[in-house]
Amino acid sequence: MTEEFSFDDRRVGFTAGQTVGAALVGAGIRSWRTTRVEGRPRGVFCGIGVCFDCLITIDGVPNQRACLVPAQPGMAVRTQEGGGRDQLAV
Repeated sequence: MTEEFSFDDRRVGFTAGQTVGAALVGAGIRSWRTTRVEGRPRGVFCGIGVCFDCLITIDGVPNQRACLVPAQPGMAVRTQEGGGRDQLAV
């Protein structure tokens, strides 16, 4: 592991070329989103960007697919609750 980003105030290491989802799974984190209606945990399902189970908030932007976003040093990654827009004034 050569670089790190933060996930819910926890440091997560990754290697160049890994996605955020791959780094989280590699760190033993299996879920980082809850569903809108029942609050069920979700994480990587397909791993190729087809489904939307791995949605996550990255640097304040909700609904990012963790399986597609390349991990970058210093990213602020947060668990996404529900639709991910609760904190936005829209």
